[in-house]
Amino acid sequence: MPQENIYNAALDEAKRLGASYADYREEDITEQSLSVSDGSPELLNRTYSNGFAVRVIADGAWGFAADSIINEDSVKKAVATAVEIARASARINKSALDLAERPAVEDSYTTPFEKNPFAVPFAEKLELLSELEQMMRTSSQINSTSAFMTFIRTQKFYASLDGSRISQDLYQAGCGASCGVIKSHRDRTERSFPTPNGQWITGGYEIVDMFDFKNELPKIAEETMQLLTAKECPKKEMDLVLGGDLVSLQIHESVGHPLELDRVFGYERNFSGVSFATTDKLGKLKYGSDILTFVADSTYTGGLATYAYDDEGVKTGRDVLIDKGILVNYLSDRETAQRIGKRSTACARAEGWMNTPIVRIPNVLLLPGESSLDQMISGIDDGIYIKAPNSWSIDDNREGFTLGGEIGWEIKNGKIGDMVKPPRYSGNTVDFWNSCDAVGNSDEWVVWGTPNCGKGQPGQNMRTAQGCAPCRFRKVKIG
Repeated sequence: MPQENIYNAALDEAKRLGASYADYREEDITEQSLSVSDGSPELLNRTYSNGFAVRVIADGAWGFAADSIINEDSVKKAVATAVEIARASARINKSALDLAERPAVEDSYTTPFEKNPFAVPFAEKLELLSELEQMMRTSSQINSTSAFMTFIRTQKFYASLDGSRISQDLYQAGCGASCGVIKSHRDRTERSFPTPNGQWITGGYEIVDMFDFKNELPKIAEETMQLLTAKECPKKEMDLVLGGDLVSLQIHESVGHPLELDRVFGYERNFSGVSFATTDKLGKLKYGSDILTFVADSTYTGGLATYAYDDEGVKTGRDVLIDKGILVNYLSDRETAQRIGKRSTACARAEGWMNTPIVRIPNVLLLPGESSLDQMISGIDDGIYIKAPNSWSIDDNREGFTLGGEIGWEIKNGKIGDMVKPPRYSGNTVDFWNSCDAVGNSDEWVVWGTPNCGKGQPGQNMRTAQGCAPCRFRKVKIG
């Protein structure tokens, strides 16, 4: 817990200098990363970072400053800098800032976990990674194998001029493995498990027991070998079934990012684009078919973006974004939410103490449907089944996209057919989601973690998540 005199000094100084709003955020971040590649340890790393940040509103504009030295003098200097920046910004602001209301709270939260990952010896972790890596060496042709695990603990404290005092102790964990036959930079065949990024959760060392590595890793090695002689993917309009891991990426790129309200208002225009889902379409746009309902829910246990409060002290909840296909809300912070007359959806997050919070994708969940994967496949005469994302591209307006998977299979007369080399599919966001006629049921529903979502200037990396099951789409451009 930060020293009371430190954060009070920051808030008192902000008030003395005339700030109408101020908050103080302090973070201690511990990260441990390990990986084994091609029979040898590749990465053994443990880092620690500690610092604070202050945000103020003065003369109707934002100011921000941060420092790794935490004492009364340094926080007062940071506040003075933030106020100076705010007043300079106010000279060119077209309108004064206004924030959506949120109650002041005093609370604390700790990620639930079964086993503290930082209490497990390095040697034990390395031994497990070596075992996983060896499981994929089933052929002399496989010349690339790797396995990794990463654990992150973020202890953060938030205090605001209006009385909030919030402590959070967040644990995040990731692990995965991959293998390949690599002949050159352009000539490579690879498979991964559970996905190319592994799988990520909020939780502890129990993540290593969530998957049947013993059976799955030899299987992906076998598929790697089969891909060497697989037929080329057809190039035509076909029906499509996506594995849940690829649906996750599709949600991230064509639902999550387009619904970031700062992007909608043009804040990201110079870096990563805007959004077609403008506010004049709220309550009107038929974003997808009637069977699709998406919610933002960072209360969901285990989701990689699960937390109790965002970096503006807004409590997380469950907010419907797309209701039976209709756009009804956005991902927002207090500033952007106020512009559309709604409360914040608690999406203001910063990468570490040294960055200012911006709107980030939380846990975005596509609610389960009623179909099994077998039922989806049985309803297709001529189509393709794709899983394991390995490529993606989407335009600056988040409309036109091309995504690809590590592996695919033809579907003929309702049954899985021949394997095909890594397939791609493309389309338009709204047309694509409206072509969805089946969503997987709760038995096949998983919250997939995304550990590397980039946004902002200066750039920030954030950990997000998408909950989904396999889905079926009709008449999609393949190849």
